[in-house]
Amino acid sequence: MKGRTWARMPTEPGPPSAAAPDDWPCPNRSAPNEQFLVMDDPGSEAAAVQAAINERTTRLVTDFREVYHAKMRDVPLCNTALHVEAIGFRMHDNRLIGVLVAPWFMNIVVLPGDGEDWSGLEAGTKEYVNFPSGEYEFLHNTRELTGGYKACSLFSPMNDFKTQAQAVAVAEAVMVALFDEENRAETDRAHDIRAARTAEVEAADASEAVAEIPQETTRRSVISGGMAQSHQNEG
Repeated sequence: MKGRTWARMPTEPGPPSAAAPDDWPCPNRSAPNEQFLVMDDPGSEAAAVQAAINERTTRLVTDFREVYHAKMRDVPLCNTALHVEAIGFRMHDNRLIGVLVAPWFMNIVVLPGDGEDWSGLEAGTKEYVNFPSGEYEFLHNTRELTGGYKACSLFSPMNDFKTQAQAVAVAEAVMVALFDEENRAETDRAHDIRAARTAEVEAADASEAVAEIPQETTRRSVISGGMAQSHQNEG
Protein backbone atom coordinates (compact mmCIF):
# COMPACT_ATOMS: atom_id res chain seq x y z
CA MET A 1 0.00 0.00 0.00
CA LYS A 2 3.06 2.22 0.10
CA GLY A 3 2.74 5.26 -2.13
CA ARG A 4 -1.04 5.14 -2.34
CA THR A 5 -3.24 8.07 -1.38
CA TRP A 6 -6.70 7.48 0.08
CA ALA A 7 -9.72 9.76 0.08
CA ARG A 8 -12.94 9.47 2.02
CA MET A 9 -16.09 8.97 -0.02
CA PRO A 10 -18.54 11.87 0.24
CA THR A 11 -21.62 9.65 -0.09
CA GLU A 12 -21.99 5.99 -1.06
CA PRO A 13 -19.01 3.59 -0.91
CA GLY A 14 -17.41 2.69 -4.21
CA PRO A 15 -16.77 -0.74 -5.70
CA PRO A 16 -14.97 -3.25 -3.45
CA SER A 17 -11.94 -3.37 -5.76
CA ALA A 18 -11.28 0.31 -5.07
CA ALA A 19 -11.97 0.24 -1.34
CA ALA A 20 -9.32 0.52 1.35
CA PRO A 21 -8.14 -2.87 2.71
CA ASP A 22 -9.11 -4.05 6.17
CA ASP A 23 -5.64 -3.46 7.61
CA TRP A 24 -5.38 0.14 6.36
CA PRO A 25 -5.30 2.58 9.30
CA CYS A 26 -7.96 5.25 8.93
CA PRO A 27 -6.75 8.76 9.90
CA ASN A 28 -10.19 9.30 11.42
CA ARG A 29 -10.50 6.26 13.67
CA SER A 30 -14.26 6.51 13.87
CA ALA A 31 -14.76 6.10 10.12
CA PRO A 32 -15.09 2.60 8.61
CA ASN A 33 -12.58 1.65 5.89
CA GLU A 34 -15.28 0.96 3.30
CA GLN A 35 -15.95 4.68 3.13
CA PHE A 36 -12.51 5.27 1.59
CA LEU A 37 -11.34 4.82 -2.00
CA VAL A 38 -7.95 4.87 -3.69
CA MET A 39 -7.30 8.45 -4.82
CA ASP A 40 -3.82 7.86 -6.21
CA ASP A 41 -1.99 4.56 -6.76
CA PRO A 42 1.40 4.87 -8.52
CA GLY A 43 1.49 1.10 -9.07
CA SER A 44 -1.87 0.82 -10.81
CA GLU A 45 -2.47 0.06 -14.49
CA ALA A 46 -4.10 3.47 -14.94
CA ALA A 47 -1.00 5.16 -13.54
CA ALA A 48 1.20 3.20 -15.95
CA VAL A 49 -0.97 4.24 -18.91
CA GLN A 50 -0.86 7.88 -17.81
CA ALA A 51 2.91 7.72 -17.41
CA ALA A 52 3.23 6.43 -20.99
CA ILE A 53 0.95 9.22 -22.25
CA ASN A 54 3.00 11.82 -20.36
CA GLU A 55 6.24 10.47 -21.82
CA ARG A 56 4.96 10.65 -25.39
CA THR A 57 3.39 14.10 -25.04
CA THR A 58 6.62 15.38 -23.44
CA ARG A 59 8.51 14.33 -26.58
CA LEU A 60 5.89 16.03 -28.74
CA VAL A 61 6.12 19.28 -26.79
CA THR A 62 9.93 19.17 -26.79
CA ASP A 63 9.92 18.68 -30.55
CA PHE A 64 7.79 21.74 -31.21
CA ARG A 65 9.56 23.89 -28.65
CA GLU A 66 12.71 23.23 -30.66
CA VAL A 67 10.87 24.25 -33.84
CA TYR A 68 9.78 27.47 -32.15
CA HIS A 69 13.24 28.42 -30.92
CA ALA A 70 15.02 27.35 -34.11
CA LYS A 71 12.66 28.68 -36.76
CA MET A 72 9.54 30.43 -35.50
CA ARG A 73 10.46 32.69 -32.59
CA ASP A 74 11.03 35.79 -34.73
CA VAL A 75 8.27 35.10 -37.27
CA PRO A 76 5.56 37.81 -37.04
CA LEU A 77 2.65 35.34 -37.17
CA CYS A 78 3.67 33.89 -33.79
CA ASN A 79 1.69 34.97 -30.76
CA THR A 80 4.31 35.62 -28.07
CA ALA A 81 1.66 35.35 -25.34
CA LEU A 82 1.47 31.60 -26.04
CA HIS A 83 3.77 28.63 -25.56
CA VAL A 84 3.81 25.00 -26.69
CA GLU A 85 1.53 22.79 -24.59
CA ALA A 86 -0.16 19.39 -25.03
CA ILE A 87 -3.82 19.45 -23.95
CA GLY A 88 -6.20 16.61 -23.10
CA PHE A 89 -4.30 13.70 -24.65
CA ARG A 90 -6.12 10.38 -24.25
CA MET A 91 -6.28 6.94 -25.84
CA HIS A 92 -8.86 6.42 -28.59
CA ASP A 93 -8.99 3.28 -30.74
CA ASN A 94 -5.57 2.35 -29.34
CA ARG A 95 -4.09 5.64 -30.55
CA LEU A 96 -3.15 8.74 -28.62
CA ILE A 97 -5.11 11.87 -29.48
CA GLY A 98 -5.16 15.39 -28.08
CA VAL A 99 -4.68 19.04 -28.96
CA LEU A 100 -1.28 20.68 -29.39
CA VAL A 101 -1.16 24.43 -28.75
CA ALA A 102 1.75 26.46 -30.10
CA PRO A 103 2.37 30.19 -30.68
CA TRP A 104 1.55 29.75 -34.35
CA PHE A 105 -1.10 26.98 -34.46
CA MET A 106 -3.60 24.79 -32.63
CA ASN A 107 -3.92 21.27 -34.03
CA ILE A 108 -5.64 18.03 -33.15
CA VAL A 109 -2.80 15.49 -33.13
CA VAL A 110 -2.99 11.71 -33.45
CA LEU A 111 -0.01 9.55 -32.47
CA PRO A 112 0.35 5.86 -33.43
CA GLY A 113 -0.79 3.02 -31.21
CA ASP A 114 1.23 0.13 -29.87
CA GLY A 115 2.81 -1.85 -32.69
CA GLU A 116 2.14 0.81 -35.33
CA ASP A 117 5.07 2.22 -37.29
CA TRP A 118 4.34 5.66 -38.75
CA SER A 119 7.96 6.53 -39.51
CA GLY A 120 7.25 6.19 -43.22
CA LEU A 121 4.43 8.74 -43.35
CA GLU A 122 4.84 11.14 -46.28
CA ALA A 123 4.58 14.77 -45.19
CA GLY A 124 1.51 16.49 -46.59
CA THR A 125 -0.47 13.37 -47.39
CA LYS A 126 -4.15 13.80 -46.50
CA GLU A 127 -6.22 11.30 -44.57
CA TYR A 128 -9.78 11.48 -43.23
CA VAL A 129 -10.23 10.22 -39.67
CA ASN A 130 -13.64 9.49 -38.20
CA PHE A 131 -14.70 10.52 -34.69
CA PRO A 132 -18.12 10.51 -32.98
CA SER A 133 -18.60 14.15 -34.03
CA GLY A 134 -17.73 13.55 -37.66
CA GLU A 135 -14.94 13.02 -40.19
CA TYR A 136 -11.87 15.28 -40.13
CA GLU A 137 -9.05 15.93 -42.56
CA PHE A 138 -5.59 15.18 -41.17
CA LEU A 139 -2.17 15.75 -42.72
CA HIS A 140 0.70 13.30 -42.26
CA ASN A 141 4.06 14.45 -40.96
CA THR A 142 7.12 13.26 -39.01
CA ARG A 143 9.40 14.81 -36.39
CA GLU A 144 12.70 13.60 -34.95
CA LEU A 145 11.51 13.00 -31.38
CA THR A 146 7.82 12.42 -32.05
CA GLY A 147 8.16 10.20 -35.10
CA GLY A 148 5.17 9.93 -37.42
CA TYR A 149 1.99 11.79 -36.51
CA LYS A 150 -1.23 13.11 -38.05
CA ALA A 151 -2.51 16.65 -37.51
CA CYS A 152 -5.80 18.44 -38.11
CA SER A 153 -5.52 22.24 -38.16
CA LEU A 154 -7.93 24.12 -35.90
CA PHE A 155 -6.41 27.62 -35.78
CA SER A 156 -3.48 29.28 -37.51
CA PRO A 157 -2.29 31.89 -36.84
CA MET A 158 -3.12 32.25 -33.15
CA ASN A 159 -3.33 36.03 -32.89
CA ASP A 160 -6.94 36.02 -31.67
CA PHE A 161 -5.97 34.38 -28.38
CA LYS A 162 -5.01 36.84 -25.69
CA THR A 163 -3.61 34.39 -23.13
CA GLN A 164 -2.37 30.80 -22.83
CA ALA A 165 -5.28 30.04 -20.49
CA GLN A 166 -7.74 31.12 -23.17
CA ALA A 167 -6.11 28.85 -25.77
CA VAL A 168 -6.06 25.93 -23.31
CA ALA A 169 -9.76 26.43 -22.52
CA VAL A 170 -10.63 26.22 -26.22
CA ALA A 171 -8.41 23.15 -26.69
CA GLU A 172 -10.12 21.40 -23.76
CA ALA A 173 -13.55 22.26 -25.18
CA VAL A 174 -12.50 20.91 -28.59
CA MET A 175 -11.58 17.57 -27.01
CA VAL A 176 -15.02 17.34 -25.42
CA ALA A 177 -16.83 18.33 -28.63
CA LEU A 178 -14.76 15.94 -30.75
CA PHE A 179 -16.36 12.97 -29.01
CA ASP A 180 -19.88 14.41 -28.85
CA GLU A 181 -22.15 12.72 -31.40
CA GLU A 182 -24.54 15.68 -31.35
CA ASN A 183 -21.96 17.73 -33.25
CA ARG A 184 -22.28 15.35 -36.20
CA ALA A 185 -25.89 16.43 -36.70
CA GLU A 186 -24.94 20.10 -36.37
CA THR A 187 -22.59 19.86 -39.33
CA ASP A 188 -25.52 18.96 -41.58
CA ARG A 189 -26.84 22.52 -41.03
CA ALA A 190 -23.86 24.19 -42.70
CA HIS A 191 -25.73 27.19 -44.11
CA ASP A 192 -27.57 27.91 -40.86
CA ILE A 193 -24.38 27.63 -38.85
CA ARG A 194 -22.47 29.92 -41.21
CA ALA A 195 -25.24 32.52 -41.15
CA ALA A 196 -25.40 32.48 -37.34
CA ARG A 197 -21.63 32.82 -36.96
CA THR A 198 -21.50 35.62 -39.53
CA ALA A 199 -24.16 37.55 -37.63
CA GLU A 200 -22.27 37.10 -34.35
CA VAL A 201 -19.04 38.43 -35.83
CA GLU A 202 -20.74 41.39 -37.49
CA ALA A 203 -22.44 42.31 -34.21
CA ALA A 204 -19.21 42.10 -32.22
CA ASP A 205 -16.69 44.87 -31.88
CA ALA A 206 -13.89 44.48 -34.41
CA SER A 207 -11.29 44.04 -31.67
CA GLU A 208 -13.23 41.15 -30.17
CA ALA A 209 -14.02 39.33 -33.41
CA VAL A 210 -12.64 35.85 -34.00
CA ALA A 211 -10.73 34.88 -37.14
CA GLU A 212 -12.38 35.43 -40.51
CA ILE A 213 -15.07 32.84 -41.19
CA PRO A 214 -13.95 30.34 -43.82
CA GLN A 215 -15.78 30.23 -47.11
CA GLU A 216 -16.58 26.54 -46.69
CA THR A 217 -17.92 25.32 -43.36
CA THR A 218 -16.24 22.14 -42.15
CA ARG A 219 -16.74 19.98 -39.08
CA ARG A 220 -13.55 21.28 -37.51
CA SER A 221 -14.59 24.91 -38.08
CA VAL A 222 -17.99 24.27 -36.54
CA ILE A 223 -16.40 22.72 -33.45
CA SER A 224 -13.53 25.17 -33.03
CA GLY A 225 -14.94 28.48 -34.25
CA GLY A 226 -17.80 28.84 -31.82
CA MET A 227 -15.59 27.84 -28.91
CA ALA A 228 -13.02 30.48 -29.72
CA GLN A 229 -15.75 33.12 -29.87
CA SER A 230 -17.24 32.15 -26.52
CA HIS A 231 -13.92 31.95 -24.68
CA GLN A 232 -12.67 35.24 -26.13
CA ASN A 233 -15.81 37.00 -24.99
CA GLU A 234 -15.24 35.55 -21.50
CA GLY A 235 -11.71 36.99 -21.57
